[in-house]
Amino acid sequence: MYPRFESTIDVYTSIADMSDTHHHELPDLPCMCASFRRASRAVTQLYDDALRPLGLRATQFTILQALALAGEVSQGELAQILAMDSTTLTRTLRIMGREGWIAERRGKDRRERLLRLAKAGRYQFDRALPSWEKTQAQLGRQLGEKRWHALMKLTNEVTTMVATQGGLS
Repeated sequence: MYPRFESTIDVYTSIADMSDTHHHELPDLPCMCASFRRASRAVTQLYDDALRPLGLRATQFTILQALALAGEVSQGELAQILAMDSTTLTRTLRIMGREGWIAERRGKDRRERLLRLAKAGRYQFDRALPSWEKTQAQLGRQLGEKRWHALMKLTNEVTTMVATQGGLS
């Protein structure tokens, strides 16, 4: 069924073996959350490195990309699209707003904020697109097309399952 560790010593032994300088693979982590978070940190670092010369972080590019695809959306809808908590999104949007990348207007309800790319945001997105595409292509070549598509499908399925069902009930 699902991998279980009969003893926590297995985990510690596995992690302790990482100190071997000849060891090139990371140990399998027994926790799905830990594995996804580790992969997320590694992939984010890859994209951050590619976007850094342009003055962008992967998180900012992701928001620019989501707005480029979605058009005008409420902050709540954007948070849902990105499966992102409101506090983190608000902080990032505030920074991007100061840069002039995000245009905002009030919705019908005065509490609702509708967001879209400003001209400066569209410029940043278009400027960063070649670096993003290059990173995507490199990662795709390393994984291979079949594994790339399978991984994209799986991550979208897991995100949808957890985000839309509010857990695992």
